[in-house]
Amino acid sequence: MMSIEQIFSYSAKNPLLFNQYTFLFLFTAMFAGFTLVHKHVRIRNFYLLAFSLFFYFKCSGLYFLLLLFSTLVDYGCGFGIYRAKHKWSKNLYLGISLLTNLGLLAFFKYSYFLIDSINGFFQTDFKAVNFLSAFANGTFGTSFDIHEIILPVGISFYTFQTLSYSIDIYRGKLKPCGNVFDFAFFVSFFPQLVAGPIVRAAEFLPQIKRPYYLSSSGFGRAVFLIMGGLFKKVVISDYISVNFVDRVFETPEMYSGFMNLMAVYGYSIQIYCDFSGYSDIAIGLAALLGFKLPINFNSPYKAQSLTDFWRRWHISLSSWLRDYLYISLGGNRKSKVRTYVNLFITMLLGGLWHGAATKFIVWGALHGVGLALHRVWAKYFNIATTKVGKLVAVVFTFHFVAFCWMYFRAADMTTVGTMLESIFTDFDFAGMFHRIGAYWKVFTLMLLGYVVHMLPSNLKNRMQWWFTEAPLYVKVLIFVLVIFVIYQATSADIQPFIYFQF
Repeated sequence: MMSIEQIFSYSAKNPLLFNQYTFLFLFTAMFAGFTLVHKHVRIRNFYLLAFSLFFYFKCSGLYFLLLLFSTLVDYGCGFGIYRAKHKWSKNLYLGISLLTNLGLLAFFKYSYFLIDSINGFFQTDFKAVNFLSAFANGTFGTSFDIHEIILPVGISFYTFQTLSYSIDIYRGKLKPCGNVFDFAFFVSFFPQLVAGPIVRAAEFLPQIKRPYYLSSSGFGRAVFLIMGGLFKKVVISDYISVNFVDRVFETPEMYSGFMNLMAVYGYSIQIYCDFSGYSDIAIGLAALLGFKLPINFNSPYKAQSLTDFWRRWHISLSSWLRDYLYISLGGNRKSKVRTYVNLFITMLLGGLWHGAATKFIVWGALHGVGLALHRVWAKYFNIATTKVGKLVAVVFTFHFVAFCWMYFRAADMTTVGTMLESIFTDFDFAGMFHRIGAYWKVFTLMLLGYVVHMLPSNLKNRMQWWFTEAPLYVKVLIFVLVIFVIYQATSADIQPFIYFQF
C-alpha cells in the first residue's frame, strides 16, 4: 500500500512508467476525476495539464521546471515570429527558439561526448560542469554533484515538438496558440510526453477546443490498444530481453554464432514490441481522454525497401526529420548528388538524436547510405513486381535493418565485431536444436512476435473490430485474462521503455 508521501514524491530509483501498477492506480484515480469535469472544456484542459505536469514530475523530478521553461520560451517566440514586421526580427525569434531548445538538448545529451572528444584529441583533462547544479548549490545550499549531468526524461521528444511549433509559425503554416495554458497542455500531454509519438501543434491544438466524445467502439479500440501495448512490452519485449538478448549482447564471446544471430533477431522484435507497445498505450490512453494521436508504427518489418521501412517505423520522427531537416537542407530539389548527401546528413543527425555515442552515429550513417543506395537501385531495378520478388525484398530489407540494430544495441563497436565474427566463423550448426530446446520459451515468444507482426493488416483490423463490438462481459473477460498473463510474465525488476533514454 502506497503512502501519501510516496504518491506525491519523486524517486530517482523508481520513476513512473506506464507498465507499473503505480501508474495504473494514478491513472484510474485521475480518470475518475476526469469523468466529473470532461463536459467543461476549459476545466478539463486545466485538469489534464495539472496531471500531465504531475506525471512528468513523477518521471523526472524537478526537471519538470525545464519543461515549463521550454514551454514559455517557445510560446513567446511563437508570438514574436507571428507579430514581427521585419524578416530580421522573425529570424531573431526563430533563432532564440532554436538556440534555447537545441542548446538545452546539446547540454544535457552531448556534454560528456563533446568533452571526451576534446580531451581525447588535445590530451586535456576537462570535466563537464552542470551549471544548473552549481546554481542550485550556490543559491539554495544543496549538495548536487556539479560534474553529473542527468538526461531529463523525454527532452528529445518535447524539444522536437516545441521546435516544430516555432518553425511552422515561421513558415506561415500555423498561427500561434492564443492561450499559454493550452500551449502548455499541448507540450506536456502525458500519454506521449516522454517517448512520443511526436505530435504537431497543427494536429493537436484544434482538439483542445472540442468537447469530449468517446463512442463505445472508440472505447473498445482504446482498451484493445492499451492491452496490446502492455502485452507487447511486458510479455514479449521484457521477457526475451531479460532472459536472452541482454545476456548475449553483454558477453557475445560466450555464445555460438547461432545464438548471436538469434540475439540479433531477438533484439529486432524486442525494440519493435517495446517502442510500438509504448505508442499503442499512449494512443489508447489519449483516446480514452478524447484525443487522437498519430499512428507511429505500421508493420515496419513488412517493408520492401529501406525507404518503405522509414515510412513505417517511428513515423512521427521520420516525418519530422523529413519536414524540418531534409527539406530544410534542400531535399531532392537540388542535384542528385545533393539529394544523396541530404539523405545521409538527415539520417546521420537522426542517429545522433538517439544518443551521443559512436554506435548511434554509425547506425544513422548506415541508414543514410542505405537510403541513398536504394534511390540509385530503384531508378534502374525493381524486383518487387512478383510475389517472390516482394518476399526477397522484404527479407533483404529486414536483415539490413537487423544488422544496423546490432550497432544500436551493442555497448561498443568491439561487441559488434565479436558478434559478427562468431556468426560467420562459429555458427555451431550441430548444437542448434539443443539451444532451441534450452531456450524454447524465448524462441516461442520471438516467433509469436514476428507472426503477429506479419499478419495481414485486414486480419488485425478485423480482430480489433471484433473486440470493440463484443459484449461488455466478453471485453472484461479478455481484459482480465490479458492482465493475468502480463502479471505472470512481469520480471522481478520493472524494465523501462527503451526510448526513455532518448
